[in-house]
Amino acid sequence: MKLIIQIPCLNEEDALPATLADLPRDVDGFDTVAWLVIDDGSSDRTVEVARELGVDHVIRFSSNRGLAVAFQAGLDAAIKLGADVIVNTDADNQYRASDIPRLVGPILAGDADMVVGTRDLKRQDESSRVKTILQSWGSWVVRQASETDIPDTTSGFRAYTREAALRVNVVSRFTYTLETIIQAGKSDLAIGHVPIRTNPKTRESRLFRSIPQYLRRSVGTILRIYVMYEPLPVFLWPAAVTGLLGAALFARFGWYYFTNSGPTGHVQSLIVGGVLIVFSLQLVLLAVISELLRSNRVLAERTLQRVRKVELELGMRPDGLSEEPIGAVGHEVER
Repeated sequence: MKLIIQIPCLNEEDALPATLADLPRDVDGFDTVAWLVIDDGSSDRTVEVARELGVDHVIRFSSNRGLAVAFQAGLDAAIKLGADVIVNTDADNQYRASDIPRLVGPILAGDADMVVGTRDLKRQDESSRVKTILQSWGSWVVRQASETDIPDTTSGFRAYTREAALRVNVVSRFTYTLETIIQAGKSDLAIGHVPIRTNPKTRESRLFRSIPQYLRRSVGTILRIYVMYEPLPVFLWPAAVTGLLGAALFARFGWYYFTNSGPTGHVQSLIVGGVLIVFSLQLVLLAVISELLRSNRVLAERTLQRVRKVELELGMRPDGLSEEPIGAVGHEVER
């Protein structure tokens, strides 16, 4: 059994030494533990520091592509490097690496395909009250959208089996945390969660510049992913509401037209009712088109999963993998 711990990085030369110092080289249940750093176009010495500290594998982007892209690239590389289980953690040493055995426990027991480490946000004194409330609200929304019971959906400390990693497809460039939970919940993967501890905060988050930006991007991500997996409710419920309102306005016009003699007026009800019914029909058509697109997406995901399995059977290495060692051990991938 092989465990690969992946760390997406962007200009983390200062934080990386402390993060790597806490990472384990031995975890019960695994014969091998390897470290993988995904450098998302850093302009500092992140790669050099990783080499000096003995990171086994490095993926290096020539430009910044976003956290979600780095996360997905790490999963793809870890699978090709022979990982049976993949643990993702942050480069700022937010999560305690000593909790990794607890994180992979449900996977080793055969109870989960994906495990999310749950922080106790209420006890994090350094976290602002507004941010805590927004994270709690966002987690509730994601639980409803994904039909899971994950308390802390924004946690980046999580573990995946090889099969789960093969089925993960992140399309967002902002963050992978919300999208992968909704995707896993809609893909019938077994998702678990365990309580984990955190270290004192060393710096502010680089994922967003302000709370409004975080809220806007998170809401947009949740809505987009939910529409991808459940398009019919998104369009049919508004279609039903607008259709009923249009029919009610038509009925109002008909009532006055047939119960009163002479000109009755109320033409505005007829016009607005007609507009609402046309809009309702358009929403129904959008629902049908979206459902067809959803079916094509499912077929594309199954095809991609099979392609990845074929690559594994053929023994293909990550794209551009160099055989030159990094420090004592390791390889570097440039993209």
